[in-house]
Amino acid sequence: MEEEIELPSLRSIGVKFGIIAGLLGIMFTIVIDVTGNLGNQGLQYSGLIITLAVVFFAHREYKNNGDGFMNYGQGVGIGAWIGLVGSVISSVFTYVYVSFINTEYVSTLKDIQRMKMEEQGLSDAQIDQAMEITGAFMTPVALLGMGLFMGVLFTVIIALIVSAFTKKARPELV
Repeated sequence: MEEEIELPSLRSIGVKFGIIAGLLGIMFTIVIDVTGNLGNQGLQYSGLIITLAVVFFAHREYKNNGDGFMNYGQGVGIGAWIGLVGSVISSVFTYVYVSFINTEYVSTLKDIQRMKMEEQGLSDAQIDQAMEITGAFMTPVALLGMGLFMGVLFTVIIALIVSAFTKKARPELV
């Protein structure tokens, strides 16, 4: 009689790696701010590499702790859990950080945005109009909401891509 292997749940793996992603997001935010790299787009995009690695290792753990297989949907499901949990953790931290710890964070973001517009040659009137619009999105509450939404969205997109490479179908289903 063949022994039945109990598969880990998508949620348990996703939550575990979501906590890891959230903590890495917190560290990443602090490092970017403390080193004065808040406006460094290239460095900020490198955070996607961290997410990619977290999703990859979550998929590996799912397969290693189960029967060695993971279909595409399971990989995306794990990524969705990672995105949800990681985004909640890092977004709540960001809200607390910009509201109570570094209250100059948002004004620094606005200054960086203004400087970029000046470098593009926009007039003062155009800059003022743009800053009025973007100012509504640069509040602690707006950063919390955008962090939640964008974090889940980007993690799911990354999981869609990573799952295409990490999936391993059961032979009887191929």
